[in-house]
Amino acid sequence: MTDARRGVVVLPVYNEVETVSGVVDAVRKVFPGEVIVVDDGSTDGTSSLLAGRSDIRVITHETNLGYGRSLIDGFDAALKVGAGAVVTMDCDGQHEPAHIPEFLAALDECAIASGSRYLPGSRRVGTAPPERQDVNRRVTAVINEVTGWSITDAFCGFKSYRAEALSQLSLTEPGYAMPLELWAQAYRAGLCVVERPVERIYFDGDRSFGQDLDDSDRRFRYYLRVWAEALGRDDG
Repeated sequence: MTDARRGVVVLPVYNEVETVSGVVDAVRKVFPGEVIVVDDGSTDGTSSLLAGRSDIRVITHETNLGYGRSLIDGFDAALKVGAGAVVTMDCDGQHEPAHIPEFLAALDECAIASGSRYLPGSRRVGTAPPERQDVNRRVTAVINEVTGWSITDAFCGFKSYRAEALSQLSLTEPGYAMPLELWAQAYRAGLCVVERPVERIYFDGDRSFGQDLDDSDRRFRYYLRVWAEALGRDDG
């Protein structure tokens, strides 16, 4: 059985001054273990809020290095402190921390438990932008065609991992396509994947992906390029 006391929660954060305190407070209500927050070069006051807390470990990027880089650094830090399991979730208020124990328990079934906003039990709050749903659907179909996993949500940031599973991966993609690199390497490593329903919560439909990736076709091509490269990569 996975020991929840050995778990570590990793929170990537970038300019989340309005939500970060509430999210960390909510995490603390359900999770007594170590919480690592990766501040990815925030400039809006998030850093000051994090600095005022004594109940978390903070990793600070002096400049914005990317969502993928934040998760990779969070994984590394969690493994270094002896985590047996790692849970990741976003800090923008779109993930419900109450699910953390469920995601840790799911690791008794598979090496990776991934949240899905598209399972029958996924409650909806707000409206997901149609173009984002379309890109997610198309990318998810590509993954399933290769892996045979039948997952329903390629991009949900709410996940849990056994530490030994993370140790088998060599993640390098710093941007939003890092989940595609992760899926490809997990498939190549023969890791078991299971999904758990999470809420589909959208407060900010205008969030920018940056680097010209707000164009959905360009973003789709970027995702597929990272996926293809990760599938063909020789990690030794």
